[in-house]
Amino acid sequence: MALQVLRAQDRTPAPWKNGGGVTSEVAARPEGAGTGDFVWRVSIADVAQSGPFSVFEGVDRIITVVDGPGMALTVDGTSYEMAVPYEPFAFSGDSETQCELLGGPIVDFNVMVRRADATAGVRIMRDRVAVRPGTGTCVLAVVLHGSAALGRESVRLGRLDAVLFAEGDAHDIDVDGVLALVTVADRGED
Repeated sequence: MALQVLRAQDRTPAPWKNGGGVTSEVAARPEGAGTGDFVWRVSIADVAQSGPFSVFEGVDRIITVVDGPGMALTVDGTSYEMAVPYEPFAFSGDSETQCELLGGPIVDFNVMVRRADATAGVRIMRDRVAVRPGTGTCVLAVVLHGSAALGRESVRLGRLDAVLFAEGDAHDIDVDGVLALVTVADRGED
């Protein structure tokens, strides 16, 4: 499978599962899956007001503030302040989670995986990075700030553009800004 370039301008915003905001899906598997049947899903949300997060049973989440003054998340009664952009925070989608904005609207980057089927990790990159997905793995690179380029393909990525790499792809990305590198691995049979 060849790499897929996913442009920010091609995304269609959709309401959150709980109706409290709007999100734009970057990528999901299987393709076309809804909020109830994805194996993994990556999205970007505009958060204009404080309120509860949707509950996603059996899902692990990683959230990262991209723009704005940040937020405090209260996850099952414990508060975590996320005032600095580009610092991923992992928590269970099963948890009762409340968001309190720290001074105004934010944009966040959200990764969700069904824990029975897959695992995910998010690394924040600011320099050249080599992408080499292994067996049962895919990598999604999303420009959170600035731009990036795939060397030999001459593909330029702007803010919030993404590229999805499949198992066996081998590419270098030159980052001029901030890039989120999401690695999703199938759990496989134990």
